[in-house]
Amino acid sequence: MVLGRTIDIMQRTSVLIVLMFFLFGCASYHDRITDYYTKVGAGDYVEAEKALDKNSLIQKDRNKLLFLMEKGRLAHLKGAYEESNTYFNEADLLIEDAVTKVGDVAVGLFLNSMSQSYKGEEFEIFMIHYYKSLNYLYLGLSQEALVEARRITLQNYSQGDKYKDKSTRYSKDAFSLILQGMIYESTGNYNDAFISYRNAVEVYKTSKGTYYGVSMPEQLKHDVIRLAAYNGFTGEQRAYEKEFGIKANADKSKEGRELVLFWENGMAPIKEEENVIFTLVEGEKGSLFFTNALGIMIPIDLGISGSTSFNGVHSLNIAYPKYIVQPTPYFSAFVKDSKGDTKQLQLVEDIDALAVMTLKERAGKELGKILTRMAVKKSAEYALKAAAKSNGQNGDANAVLEGIGFGVQLFNMLSEKADTRNWQSIPAKISYVRLPLQSGENTIDVVMERPSGQRTTHSITLDGKKGIQFYNFATMR
Repeated sequence: MVLGRTIDIMQRTSVLIVLMFFLFGCASYHDRITDYYTKVGAGDYVEAEKALDKNSLIQKDRNKLLFLMEKGRLAHLKGAYEESNTYFNEADLLIEDAVTKVGDVAVGLFLNSMSQSYKGEEFEIFMIHYYKSLNYLYLGLSQEALVEARRITLQNYSQGDKYKDKSTRYSKDAFSLILQGMIYESTGNYNDAFISYRNAVEVYKTSKGTYYGVSMPEQLKHDVIRLAAYNGFTGEQRAYEKEFGIKANADKSKEGRELVLFWENGMAPIKEEENVIFTLVEGEKGSLFFTNALGIMIPIDLGISGSTSFNGVHSLNIAYPKYIVQPTPYFSAFVKDSKGDTKQLQLVEDIDALAVMTLKERAGKELGKILTRMAVKKSAEYALKAAAKSNGQNGDANAVLEGIGFGVQLFNMLSEKADTRNWQSIPAKISYVRLPLQSGENTIDVVMERPSGQRTTHSITLDGKKGIQFYNFATMR
């Protein structure tokens, strides 16, 4: 009787725990760090850093990469470029030295991926290269920027090796190749610059002109033709001129003065959790797979399930992440130079599209892990309940089994959580423009237009030195 009352107390206490879980445990990563994102979005970088440094969630070891990326981005926004690269270099080492640890893998298999160390999305890793390159250029460290440019190639190779069908996967990053070309060009590596531009063109052509929400920029077409002409690659020059209907600009030389301007608009999408119901069905030759109302079919992940019996498992309600795209503050922009000439900025990277589409691409693999993990946990729960029923003659043992079974059920409920982490302070979209500069002081106005029609001007004053200069700025709200 005492044991039975103990089990009853355990069950009542568990109900309270469940209620507390729904009140506090369902909060997404964004919800728990929203104070930081509100402040950084408002441009209050000092208070944003205080909010980041005191946030207990991002301070956890499993979130160290996120912490370093946010600190690096924040330092860059403040103009502390050396400090920014200190954080990004540490993030780089964390990514490169990331060895799959048995404990970390076990946590993912039997608890949830939110409890694993955050490893970063591929496009987030490319963004580290972007900010590091700009930091080095602003610090006057052109050779270090060149090293970073070369690392972009290695990252693209690493990413491409993951997919057999590169025409439908995020196997390269076109923007990073364009950035690489401009860094090479700014340091006098004109042959390498042409190769980078050509590689970027091929990425767009392979995907029929549009790559993850971005059409091939007109600027890229001009750049690949210009560098082909400059390097004396007459055959490729003429082929691109014919394909794009553009003639090489013979007036453009390496001795010119030019500005490359990047406009970072908005903030990356937010990750939230949604519930998806799947049914376990038997296929041919006894194979098992999950399906849902949309007709998605996911096979059991044998690497996780092993020899587990799934008798009694019929349907599963799983937690899966989804991206919520945030409205960008502006939808277009153009620049006006000192002479009054205007030029439109062109979209070159769409983080919104990348996030949503790459998550969709790997959905099959991710869902397979989650569903199999849930099915294994459910099987253990059902096995304990079945053992309790079949052991009806022994009251105390039966009560113990019932208590353990309820505990497993509670654990399954509380531990199932979608991974809602991501680097949210990076821009939603990046646009760029290349502008000729005059000798002496230049004033450049970037005129941005809101959906309401209201316009805001961001003014830049700089000296027109020989060669290529870089400039980037962000509008988050």
